[in-house]
Amino acid sequence: MPRKVIKIPQAKQNAPIETQQLRVAAYCRVSARHEEQYHSLEAQITYYTNYIKRNPNWEFVAVYSDVASGVRATNRPGYQQLMRDCANRKVDLILVKSLSRFGRDALETIRQVRKLKRMKIGIYIEIGGLNTMTISNSMIDQLAALDQAESHFRSENIKFGIRHRMRSGKAVLNHTQFLGYTKGPDGILQIVPEEAEVVRKIFDLYIQGNGVRKIKRYLEEHGIRTVTGKTEWSTSTIDRMLSNEKYVGEVRMQKTFTADFLTGKREKNMGQLDAYLVENAHEPIIDRETFGLVQRMKSKFI
Repeated sequence: MPRKVIKIPQAKQNAPIETQQLRVAAYCRVSARHEEQYHSLEAQITYYTNYIKRNPNWEFVAVYSDVASGVRATNRPGYQQLMRDCANRKVDLILVKSLSRFGRDALETIRQVRKLKRMKIGIYIEIGGLNTMTISNSMIDQLAALDQAESHFRSENIKFGIRHRMRSGKAVLNHTQFLGYTKGPDGILQIVPEEAEVVRKIFDLYIQGNGVRKIKRYLEEHGIRTVTGKTEWSTSTIDRMLSNEKYVGEVRMQKTFTADFLTGKREKNMGQLDAYLVENAHEPIIDRETFGLVQRMKSKFI
């Protein structure tokens, strides 16, 4: 019997997403509240807005964004709104740079991606040019796992860089919520005179025998505002100020550390990691004798 060849037609390919009539959104996230990160987020929002609107086949929905870590969805209102809009069938396709933007936890990311896929909502991953609607679940799992590993590697690299700066006596300080100082052009803390007077007053009141509750009452009755402009003071804030070594010109680094990459939970450093003390790091507001006296007074009440 002569050999017979039967042609099996090629499976019909999905049309490229650019040519499909879709309601398209994008999701962006940056994890730090630094100025350069804000600029990056703004640039991403502008890019995705223009990219979606340029396509005549697409209907622009929104660019959802967050300034938060990828640890917990509850801290990401933009992400939560995106998920609600997807549940209400307002979105057909989501553009993201990588799956890691959805979150650090690979299992949670996989769960959400598969849920969206069941709803016929695809995620287009720019890095790799992949659409979750046209790739297998096993590939999605692998991508999420790789993204988690990459995020962990990046986190460890950042920690290594921070600790290297610590060993060199350099540190990144949050001066925006630090009463008495601001950061100068050289990165070194500089005294804000009017705020420094409030700091000195708090130390003086404590030495005179006033506890933190009486100091709180004094500050509020005299209309003295907190560093963030609030009229109400927290006793815990006042207590921390009275023990803050930065007021004598020192910086103690690595008081706390991130114990778990996925949860982002911070723990007090009780000797698990090296700590660093930089003396004469900047101009002091409180002299060492006064500061030492306050610490001795505080220790009697512990």
